[in-house]
Amino acid sequence: MPAFDPSRVEAVTFDSYGTLVDTAAAASVLEGTVANPDAVAREWRENALFMSVVAGPLDTYETYMELHRLGLADALRAAGRDPTDERLRELNAVYHELAPYDDVAGAFTRLDAADYAPSILSNGDPAMLTSLVETTGIETTVHEQVSADALETFKPARALYEYAADQLDVQPTHVAHVTAHWMDVQGAQNAGMQGVWLDRGDAPWTAYGGEPHLTVDSLATLCDRLFD
Repeated sequence: MPAFDPSRVEAVTFDSYGTLVDTAAAASVLEGTVANPDAVAREWRENALFMSVVAGPLDTYETYMELHRLGLADALRAAGRDPTDERLRELNAVYHELAPYDDVAGAFTRLDAADYAPSILSNGDPAMLTSLVETTGIETTVHEQVSADALETFKPARALYEYAADQLDVQPTHVAHVTAHWMDVQGAQNAGMQGVWLDRGDAPWTAYGGEPHLTVDSLATLCDRLFD
């Protein structure tokens, strides 16, 4: 895989869930409901991700919020719980309130000041992204909020990355896409973007497919590489 080339970058896009906000924080609403909230929260998230990948080949679409509700239902049933729809929606609402990582607001400020048009490219639907922008404190520094809902197709579909580049009025080759998820890195690179893996320490890089153009352990490190 070619090395990361900061001189090519005109815009920087970011994944959202697991990259800008901590999805593990969803475990807080499961306390008192299941014996192992952390494990069930991970399964909840993984179920929703798996459903989003399956949706494309099946030509089906539900909003990302709805996929998380369905993913939560499966995770709770696997844990021996059978909540009502109303209770599922109450619990699922935590995805509007997830805690941001502490390097997010500062990185967006630095990138905005340097004219990199920091933007979000997410599976999240518009309502989810509105909440995320508020909780992360990037209201004045984020440029575009590109949602899979616009095309009704999820990552890693090439069309979604190309659409994001169009919204930013740049070629995909001039975009660096930053994400904590290997599938998203490879999706971006397949569309011609430079893929940046943000290693949040959750899991090692996958054995499947190619390597990222760049690996960083924080968004501050990403900014340092761009500004070298």
